[in-house]
Amino acid sequence: MIRDRLLRRHLSIRRRISGTPERPRLCVKRSNQYIYAQLIDDTTDKVITGVSSLTPELRDRKVKPTEMAFEVGKLIASKAKELGIKKVVFDRAGYRYHGRVKAVAEGARQGGLEF
Repeated sequence: MIRDRLLRRHLSIRRRISGTPERPRLCVKRSNQYIYAQLIDDTTDKVITGVSSLTPELRDRKVKPTEMAFEVGKLIASKAKELGIKKVVFDRAGYRYHGRVKAVAEGARQGGLEF
């Protein structure tokens, strides 16, 4: 039941936003333990780059989950800058914009990405 509502919200959001090579989609996936962020080009259906709390640079840090999400946002922003990407479309994937999802967005903004 809860999963159905999440899927319905996610599809509603995806109808409105799409990633392009110039402005890819920054998609956030949240689980109880980890958080993932990917830059996706929807015109070719390719993942440009991805970062998660399991990435070797972040895996061994002992921080709170919200702080880890902020670090994931900063790391995805730095990888995007290396690839020459400055603007993205934020896809919260049906999750509410608070907590860890908001922290990823704030970390990406501080890292230099524009939404």
